[in-house]
Amino acid sequence: MKKTALYSKEELALFEELEKDVDNGKYEPMPKHELEKAKSYYQKIADNTIKKMTKKKSLNLRIYESDIPSIKALALEKGLPYQTLLASIIHQVATRQIKI
Repeated sequence: MKKTALYSKEELALFEELEKDVDNGKYEPMPKHELEKAKSYYQKIADNTIKKMTKKKSLNLRIYESDIPSIKALALEKGLPYQTLLASIIHQVATRQIKI
């Protein structure tokens, strides 16, 4: 069974519980017009999220000239352009993956 390879035991238990609830009539199908409205609503949210995540803006930074060779060397080690490395670090700080 492919499900067992894709899902954890906890997830499989949740699926089984949901299937039982559906079979017991705990959930009713959504009317088609409401379903289409909900699909449209969530599709707009997904589209806007993707647009926001892919939008980029230019930013000018003043950094110490002596730091530039170190940054470029680190970027070279990582196999990235140094601008990409700096953008990645800024993104990680902004999303609180790196704490200051």
